[in-house]
Amino acid sequence: MVLQLTIIEGPDAGKTFQVPANEPQLIGRSSEALPISDTTVSRRHAELTPDEGHWYIRDLQSQNNTYVNGVQITERTRVRDGDAIRVGATVFLVGEAPTQKVNTVKLVGEDELDSEVEHRLSANEESVILAEPEPSRAAVDHLRVIYQLTTLTSRLMDKLDLLYEVMDLVFNEFEPERGVIMLLDRPRTRQQLIDQTEIPAEGDIPLVGIDMTPAVVKYATLPAMSEEDDENTIHVSKTILTHCVRDGEGILSSNAQADPRFQAGDSVARYNIRSAICSPIQFGERTFGAIYIDSSIANYTFTPEQLALMNAIGAHTALALANAEQTARLLQNERLAAIGQTVASLSHSIKNILQGLRGGADLVEMGLKKEDLKVARNGWEIQSRNLDRIVTLTMNMLAFSRPKHLDLEATNIGALVRDCQSLLEGECEKRGIALIIDTDPEMPPIPIDPNLMHQALMNLMTNAVQAVPDEEGKVGVYVKYHEPGPERPKLRRPIVEISVIDNGPGIPKSKINWIFEPFHTTKGLKGTGLGLAVTRRIVNDHQGRIRVDAVEGKGAAFRILLPADLDTNADPSATEGGPSTGMFRNL
Repeated sequence: MVLQLTIIEGPDAGKTFQVPANEPQLIGRSSEALPISDTTVSRRHAELTPDEGHWYIRDLQSQNNTYVNGVQITERTRVRDGDAIRVGATVFLVGEAPTQKVNTVKLVGEDELDSEVEHRLSANEESVILAEPEPSRAAVDHLRVIYQLTTLTSRLMDKLDLLYEVMDLVFNEFEPERGVIMLLDRPRTRQQLIDQTEIPAEGDIPLVGIDMTPAVVKYATLPAMSEEDDENTIHVSKTILTHCVRDGEGILSSNAQADPRFQAGDSVARYNIRSAICSPIQFGERTFGAIYIDSSIANYTFTPEQLALMNAIGAHTALALANAEQTARLLQNERLAAIGQTVASLSHSIKNILQGLRGGADLVEMGLKKEDLKVARNGWEIQSRNLDRIVTLTMNMLAFSRPKHLDLEATNIGALVRDCQSLLEGECEKRGIALIIDTDPEMPPIPIDPNLMHQALMNLMTNAVQAVPDEEGKVGVYVKYHEPGPERPKLRRPIVEISVIDNGPGIPKSKINWIFEPFHTTKGLKGTGLGLAVTRRIVNDHQGRIRVDAVEGKGAAFRILLPADLDTNADPSATEGGPSTGMFRNL
């Protein structure tokens, strides 16, 4: 079976994951596990594995253990529908993912169910119509439905999620027994639909040429399905459906069993169809499909007012689908534009690096031919510098394009800074630059992704070293730990402050607002414009903030503020709004 895990407690409460049958699933914070943000969960916490139609879970020696229904497990344990699995602060509810039969909808022709279109916006005169509320109350009810639909379509962008929500709304308001949303293989104009059908001279609606498939199927009461039980299949009239999507008009078929046109056959009685509504999903000239509902309740029929409301629902749904398509096109165009900008910006940096490599290789070759080690050594130094540039460029490109997923670990930030110092010592000694490191030895470990934070610190420290002059350059890296207290009354939780200060040329006032934007650099041909953009993204992903104080001609100071408590959940959206947002708004 397909396993469904719903988070009912924890930072990601409300999320649902489906685990395909016969595929083991890791639970944790590593990149191959379920995407959860609970920092109390280990990187490889537990594993779900299928075995002969059943699912089992085992703990992977996690720090906070794994529990099933409140009991800690020490060996491989079977999980059943309704079980609760606790990992860290997160609780999963185990269930079986809902599945649908592929044959729950059947389009049928004249010999089974089809009829001529009986009415477009009015009911069969022989139908028994339920009393409609007085007009003002009906208007209020319809306005409420349209408001709910507008709210729904404005926030949902995934097509399938949208259609499921629309069908739930339809069932809440119309209370049918069965319903289906049919979609064309792609949106068509009315003329395209007419061209796909063959219209006989007498004006009968054709039954060929329009291919539609069910996207959402819903029952008020789910029937017991079996391969032999055809009566539980939703039978939709091809005539009604074709007319609806081709002509863009809603169809109300009322009390079909009393219609004399159906007396020649017993299909209507066999399928218990009493009343049905079919409305197009159409926006402007574009038709996406149709919404169909029916009822088999004796002496009940849908009303013309309900047909009008269903037409409005179909129009709003089509508008949402059209907006989703337009948004997807705009995003694709933006991606293509961003790719073009990236290629154009990086091509200059790559070209400069390649030229440096070629120049270094030529010097090495010249020195080898002349057996002059000094010339060869100079060439190798050029090669080495450009190889370092390739490594930096590649790592920044990977960090800039990677998904926002952190592998948080309790890390000694002082050791991380000293490791960056060791990588820059060679260049500092060669150029006579003073690199000063000052960290608090009593500072506790903080929850960070050590690899990403190492890259962010290297970007800042490398920029500072490259900016200062030879022999007179000074770069200081200072790490401080701050706790809430009387001296900081507005501080709500412990933080770590990392400052990188240099006595270089500073940053021009005209560029200070752009230094964190991708592909904007103050280094000319020596920079790619990705280092500070990547650094800001890494800091934001850690729910931190980065500040810069720089005056042209007087050096620059970059300051990183990071949460230092292990209970902090990394939430990049908490700091995206600028200095006034996030956990440091009162700092």
